[in-house]
Amino acid sequence: MTTQTLGVVMNGVTGRMGYRQHLVRSVLAIRDQGGVVLPDGSRVTLQPVLVGRGADKLRAIAERHDISSWTTDLDAALSDSANTIYFDAQVTPAREAAIHAAIAAGKHVYTEKPTAESFDAALGLARAAETAGIRHGVVQDKLFLPGLLKLRRLIDGGFFGRILSVRGEFGYWVFEGDWQPAQRPSWNYRTQDGGGIVVDMFCHWSYVLENLFGRVEAVTAKAVTHIPTRWDENGKEYEATADDAAYGIFELEGGIVAQINSSWAVRVNRDELVEFQVDGTEGSAVAGLRNCRVQHRSTTPTPVWNPDLPVTENFRDQWQEVPDNAGDTGFDNGFKVQWEKFVRHVVADEPFPYDFFAGARGVLLAESGLTSSAEGRRVELPGTESANS
Repeated sequence: MTTQTLGVVMNGVTGRMGYRQHLVRSVLAIRDQGGVVLPDGSRVTLQPVLVGRGADKLRAIAERHDISSWTTDLDAALSDSANTIYFDAQVTPAREAAIHAAIAAGKHVYTEKPTAESFDAALGLARAAETAGIRHGVVQDKLFLPGLLKLRRLIDGGFFGRILSVRGEFGYWVFEGDWQPAQRPSWNYRTQDGGGIVVDMFCHWSYVLENLFGRVEAVTAKAVTHIPTRWDENGKEYEATADDAAYGIFELEGGIVAQINSSWAVRVNRDELVEFQVDGTEGSAVAGLRNCRVQHRSTTPTPVWNPDLPVTENFRDQWQEVPDNAGDTGFDNGFKVQWEKFVRHVVADEPFPYDFFAGARGVLLAESGLTSSAEGRRVELPGTESANS
């Protein structure tokens, strides 16, 4: 069996997402399983090269995971011909310049989102990548969650009939950092550092809605900062300048209306941290990270509205669980699955629709959501050609 090795420059792995999901649970997991299997049965193994600003942190991670290569010199890593792929998990303000450098060096690029701080900049990255002829992809991990894979199966099977609406709830309480440590880094709450829940989550909602239900044609949003004062990693009080909650209405092609609430200032009273309810003429479903429940038209009960009497029905019991049909091994980590898809895209020319243009559309939705909130109006998004060429 033939095996080839690709060097992967990984920038930003000292951060929470870059380290846990991309290095440990994706690239190192692929290394430990013997690589990515290609259509012809051969394999591609990944050799990570860690890049960042903190030498001590990089050295510690490399030693912990038996990684031979790390550096604080991005240009040196990009100039090495053994390195084929560049991956970026830095904070957003640092991402655009680094990706342009990787494109100029002829590397294939896979990156976290948002790809840039503005739609124009994100579209510029997409066009530069196309001109350079390199492969480019953006992390769209939620599409590979078990709950949304089950939802995709229902859509493909025609379960819903005509889909009418989507309602999403995402979020949890992030502690302020004074009496309990915050679960998210402080830069998330500073606009000047690229923070904000709209910038973060609307990029997610863009690809989730687009790939499952249809592209967003218009948005009406309200972004707010519910918690104005927080404490950083060193216990220092700071002003939260970025939005920590957003309430959005998204009008999709085909007449579907989606409503999604995103908040880091909400306490969870649902089965999972994110849930989507989809209602159609023939049936409804509620999908979360892992689970998905359905209620078909033929089994929909008749609720009786009577506020003078206590409720006697358990509404949750009237839904049916969608089974796991992904094989005996179950569902793999969504980040790892998309990494494998991108590697096969690079090496075996398999299709990969989650490119920089898709990433730019996510940035456009976030930008439009912030405009809607600031100006108090509905914002129409430009046609697909503006974000796809």
